[in-house]
Amino acid sequence: MSNQSGDTKTEALKPAVSATHGPQPVEADNELKRGLKSRHLQMIAIGGAIGTGLFVASGGTIAQAGPGGALLAYILVGLMVFLLMQSLGEMSAKIPVAGSFQTYATRFVSPSFGFAVGWNYWFNWAITVAAELVAAGIIMDFWFPGVPGWVWAGGFLLLLTGVNALSAKAFGESEFWLSSIKVVAVILFLIAGVLMIFGILGDGPSGMTNWQTGEDVFHGGWVSIISVFMIAGFSFQDTELVGVAAGEAQNPRREVPRAIRSVFWRIMIFYVGAIFVIGCLIPFTDPSLLSSGEADIAASPFTLVFERAGIAFAAALMNAVILTAILSAGNSGLYASTRMLYAMARDGKAPKIFGRVNSRGVPMAALLATSGVGLFGFLSAIVGQGAAYAWLLNVSGLSGFIVWAGIAVSHYRFRRGFLAQGNTVDDLPYKASFFPIGPALAFAVLILVIAGQNYEAVLAGRGVEVLSSYIGIPIFLGLWIVHRFVTKSKVVPLLEMNLSGPSDVEEDAV
Repeated sequence: MSNQSGDTKTEALKPAVSATHGPQPVEADNELKRGLKSRHLQMIAIGGAIGTGLFVASGGTIAQAGPGGALLAYILVGLMVFLLMQSLGEMSAKIPVAGSFQTYATRFVSPSFGFAVGWNYWFNWAITVAAELVAAGIIMDFWFPGVPGWVWAGGFLLLLTGVNALSAKAFGESEFWLSSIKVVAVILFLIAGVLMIFGILGDGPSGMTNWQTGEDVFHGGWVSIISVFMIAGFSFQDTELVGVAAGEAQNPRREVPRAIRSVFWRIMIFYVGAIFVIGCLIPFTDPSLLSSGEADIAASPFTLVFERAGIAFAAALMNAVILTAILSAGNSGLYASTRMLYAMARDGKAPKIFGRVNSRGVPMAALLATSGVGLFGFLSAIVGQGAAYAWLLNVSGLSGFIVWAGIAVSHYRFRRGFLAQGNTVDDLPYKASFFPIGPALAFAVLILVIAGQNYEAVLAGRGVEVLSSYIGIPIFLGLWIVHRFVTKSKVVPLLEMNLSGPSDVEEDAV
């Protein structure tokens, strides 16, 4: 029987190993409310990966690696994300909590590993919110060139904070419509592109001409493909948000598997389909594809294709869509980082004040603290919009990949512990089909992505750029090592893993 009431509450996270390392008891009324419906979770899972990486940066990937190289890179990254989402789906369906990756890392690896993963994820999304605010200021300059970017950054920060302060349902509803706009834009692009390929729209059929230029289909060889691999990996970040949202889903053990099963194929169609269409319609040598910043709306491959299809207001249309994508990323990032900070406070890994919620089930202290980090968006008024955005993006980019690697490690340990405690795979609400190859392969690929995050800067000896690109690694390791030194925590034995889900979910399963 499923929960239909938004008043259903989650159980406090139970101790991961023992009373020493587990969370301390908390008040029963400081709990989130399950207000996210099926359509919210579905659209959060689908729309999470559709952003500026697709709308803007996809052109640069084709210019760098050719249409074939870009397509291959996105397919390979998509397969890795598929394996990773299977791992996350198996754990989230069994234990749907807002702490998600931090909770799983704590329960199945070690409290110190969970501490590092949790703070790393919060840092990643808190900084990303700030970066998106800067990007929003750049976008608004298209329509209002005389208004300073910090005005828009501040306005959008207040808007997103206000939405998240209402309730989880308000967040889900806003994200549903923001993501719907992105999805519709991609679908219209694919339809227009296919019609242009066959000559129904535009100046005539383009066919597969751009795919018949020999080695230029894979321009630059494997070096270029690996470079695009990094860009593609960043484009897919945010798909893991479904794991956090599971903590406030009304029927997570039914809806999480449904969302995980559908998200891979839909995202692959959107990304692979878009790259294929762009590769057919725009030669990789077109200089417009090299422009990949938020200020280059007119050079977005989506804009170029819409213009060639005869849509006169293509630039203004794509500017609005990209603004929607940016606000969606900021909205979901604020939600995810707030819930992670809340969960860490409930686990004793952050100040207790962040573990309190108001009557609407919103952790306001955690939300305001995270919004405070968003004030970094006002750096745009000091060092210039483009410079602030690029620096913030570089700092936060690696953190997402580290969290993904943590998901793979946690899932490997989770399945081993689940079986060691006398359970069978058939007892799982959702089963990752390719275990243990899936998490192992995803982890190996992620190590490659992390190591090659900005290898050009390493080879060129650009110290500041290397620091901003790789600073996430020493931050993560420092958090892990210091926590382990202070708490003396150990790796959780398989037979001592806490595999129980929230009480309301367990009761519904009976």
